[in-house]
Amino acid sequence: MLVVFKRAFWLFGLAVLLLVVFLPGYTKLRELKDRNLDLETKIKNLKIENYLLEQELKRIQSDPVYQEKIARDKMGIVPKGEIPIKIVPEEKE
Repeated sequence: MLVVFKRAFWLFGLAVLLLVVFLPGYTKLRELKDRNLDLETKIKNLKIENYLLEQELKRIQSDPVYQEKIARDKMGIVPKGEIPIKIVPEEKE
């Protein structure tokens, strides 16, 4: 019976030793895999955004009507002969 306890003690000690040695590495591996997944998602989203911006740039370079729309809406440019009118909403009291 003493032999059984010795073996159980050594097995328990070995298990604890392996746990102490490998647990930090496994935890770090888990963290790195999660970070990698987050970065891959960000890369995918940035590629989509980049593609959409490239399409926008092509449209700006090739579509004069769209160029005029952007010049009017975003830059506030008004062609010669037009009078700009700015509507200011009333403030509620």
